[in-house]
Amino acid sequence: MSKLKIAIQKSGRLNEDSMKILKDVGIAIVNGKDQLKASAKNFPLEVFYLRNGDIPQYLKDGVVDVAIIGENVLVEKGQNITVAVKLGFSSCKVSVAIPKGKGYNSIKDLEGKRIATSYPNTVNQFLKDNNVNANLHIINGSVEIAPNIGLADAIVDIVSSGSTLFKNNLKEVDVILKSEAVLAVSPQISTENQAILNKLQFRLQSVLKARNSRYVLLNAPNNKVDDIINILPGMKSPTVLPLAEEGWSSLHSVINKNDFWEIIDELKANGAEGILVCPIENMVL
Repeated sequence: MSKLKIAIQKSGRLNEDSMKILKDVGIAIVNGKDQLKASAKNFPLEVFYLRNGDIPQYLKDGVVDVAIIGENVLVEKGQNITVAVKLGFSSCKVSVAIPKGKGYNSIKDLEGKRIATSYPNTVNQFLKDNNVNANLHIINGSVEIAPNIGLADAIVDIVSSGSTLFKNNLKEVDVILKSEAVLAVSPQISTENQAILNKLQFRLQSVLKARNSRYVLLNAPNNKVDDIINILPGMKSPTVLPLAEEGWSSLHSVINKNDFWEIIDELKANGAEGILVCPIENMVL
């Protein structure tokens, strides 16, 4: 029986988040310490633990069928590789940073300057798109130190919390790319493995939809039900059930977690009481 081969970062936060989402979609991985390959017990899937920067080439060569990888790495090294699903975790930015004491008005200020980066393809494309000529110094590792030792006037690197920039007396001045983890697909995936991938995608989308939603239960007087229904977005329409107390109903619906507080305040203003908000494990649409 064919198995879908998936590449995952060997270690670090992306590895942890990747393994968690596979667990959340019901896939049990049997892997020992320092193992480079593992199989799922209950799904036709093999996991390959690889260096993040090597994964795009494995996808291009068809060594693996799919990968959970940062969008930033795919943009830098994985041109023409398809993104099947955006996964919503491991968010970061590829940004321009300069010493705190320097001024910056626009990308044009980098004309003729020296830029240190681990993302030459991404930076070159960005400079080309903005008609800016600069000198790139390619560094694999601690890019942030380059301005402090006189190697560069600016850097382009991954920014998450910004603490590393702060420690190195740098400030973020421009964002080239916003990135998150994605499920990327090899151009050489077989028809048989594409069918397995379709099943995996369905599960992933159910979990991602659930992560971004909340289940809401509330009580309301019957004369306010129509007003509250107009507030609740729901998947189709809210469920309305009569309560034992005459003149009252219970309403059940699903809301986007990002709209949570705005909707709750509006519900309360329109007579809703006893509001319960619960996480959702899966949403099969």
